[in-house]
Amino acid sequence: MCKLYVQADPLQYEPRQRSVRIHGVITSIRLENLMWRVLSDIASEQKCTTNALITKLYDEATTHRSESANFASFLRVTCVRHLIDSGRLGRERDRVRREAEEEAWDVEESQAVFAH
Repeated sequence: MCKLYVQADPLQYEPRQRSVRIHGVITSIRLENLMWRVLSDIASEQKCTTNALITKLYDEATTHRSESANFASFLRVTCVRHLIDSGRLGRERDRVRREAEEEAWDVEESQAVFAH
């Protein structure tokens, strides 16, 4: 099982900091590329921009709690819950597993070629 995660594309878990405007205030949020992609997908499904989605999530979080102590963590959890609820988590896992197996196969083939 560990290979599934260790062999994941490093770009997926590479952090990316983006500036967003929430109610006129510019702030920066640092998330992994995969989380940004999921937020973009959610925004597309909601027919809004990623920034508008983030503002909506911020409003919802602060409505239910007086403050959002770790908004980046809240966004990550939102992304994972969305993947679980939509059934995409299993499909994403299967896709990553296939890519890892294909990459392992390519490595084995190239090692066999160089061994001769």
